[in-house]
Amino acid sequence: MNHKNSMAVENTSESSVKGRQKPDWLKVRLPTSKVYGEVRKLITDYELHTVCESAACPNRGECWSRSTATFMILGNICTRSCGFCNVITGKPTELDLDEPRRVAEAVEILKLKYAVITSVNRDELKDGGASVWAETIRCVRERNPETKIEVLIPDFCSNWDALQVVIDARPDVLNHNTETVPRLYLPVRPQGNFDRSLELLKISKEKGMVTKSGIMLGLGETKEEVIEVLKAWREVNVDLVTLGQYMQPTERHLPVARWVTPAEFDEYRDIGMEMGFTNVFSGPLVRSSYHADEQAQDVVSASC
Repeated sequence: MNHKNSMAVENTSESSVKGRQKPDWLKVRLPTSKVYGEVRKLITDYELHTVCESAACPNRGECWSRSTATFMILGNICTRSCGFCNVITGKPTELDLDEPRRVAEAVEILKLKYAVITSVNRDELKDGGASVWAETIRCVRERNPETKIEVLIPDFCSNWDALQVVIDARPDVLNHNTETVPRLYLPVRPQGNFDRSLELLKISKEKGMVTKSGIMLGLGETKEEVIEVLKAWREVNVDLVTLGQYMQPTERHLPVARWVTPAEFDEYRDIGMEMGFTNVFSGPLVRSSYHADEQAQDVVSASC
């Protein structure tokens, strides 16, 4: 493969998955539980967005059936155009300042002991939406004082004052995904920057945050590149790690280069744990917020 061309992906019988069915380990059951329907109705009634739906997450049936969801604030239109993401790209039309209150009420109704909140990128805003982030954290905590809060934040275009606004609201876990290996940033995350994401994680850790990050596998990365990302995270003292299989949401998105086997994910988990991460969730269906409460349990308890 020509590493100078980030878009190049070998199209061999070994790496190409075009036309193939997903392997058995990626098949999930359709949601049918009563609780799933109740969660979906709540989200609709409160005019909220979830990354579960917007990103077409394969785990939403399981998660919603557990009465949990990952709330997505700042609307559902993103100012960036990542090659992997199913969230709508465009120019946001409004800023819903009542959204933090409704998220807090939804957390209360669902009786969540652990709430995960993410957002679209709002690069057109001076603070990238940091003030709404902080208000959402405050509202959730005021209404649900026992609930732990994990935030999955954007990079704020290196506006570290905006990052500080979020940090000052004191979420229990601060997550920011690097998403892929540096070589593949152009097609996968064209408006992102790997070093910028590392700097965000470094600053957040230095400010006392429990930090978390993750990448998708199956986009054309090599084993050596994945290990280099793990090493980079350790250098900035990331606590929690997630690695999962990339799945193409539509034909308009980047193709899957290959299906990574469960055995390979297990190997990355073992490598990460040997490096000293507090916890490594590594598996085909793992996503940033998948069983996030379980992953953060020990480290959040220790930091309280």
